[in-house]
Amino acid sequence: MGIYDRLEELGIQVPKIEPRFHFIPGVQVGDLLFISGQTPEIDGEMQYAGRVGADLDVETAKKAARLAALNCLGEMEAVLGSLERVQRIVRVIGYVRSAENFGEQPLVINGASELLTDIFGEAGQHARAALGTSELPFGAPVELEMIVQVREPDAYEI
Repeated sequence: MGIYDRLEELGIQVPKIEPRFHFIPGVQVGDLLFISGQTPEIDGEMQYAGRVGADLDVETAKKAARLAALNCLGEMEAVLGSLERVQRIVRVIGYVRSAENFGEQPLVINGASELLTDIFGEAGQHARAALGTSELPFGAPVELEMIVQVREPDAYEI
């Protein structure tokens, strides 16, 4: 089963990402793609905001992490032309805008990790960091970066 078949089966639509600031969606070096940080936005509008552990609970923050991961997929698709080129999700770096004494960042970033495993199966299992921070851009509760191993364009079928 291809990635797009799997996305359809899961009822997931990958968003089209338009960078609004002075950066590009990702940089490929060799067979690694470094994805720029993404927050839980839809069409440039923040869908979740606040500090996790004060303004948002863990379950809501997991949804925010899932949306940020979907936006990372949109960046992958923009750079690669097709998600079929994704060979493996290598690493996810998750930042959680945390209230004082909040220490459940790994539970929040599970929202992204679970999505990636649901979509890519074993190839979606990855190394990860889940870090707490006091602020993120525009009040976002989470921001994600990814490192992805990619196939050459002629090594897959669409």
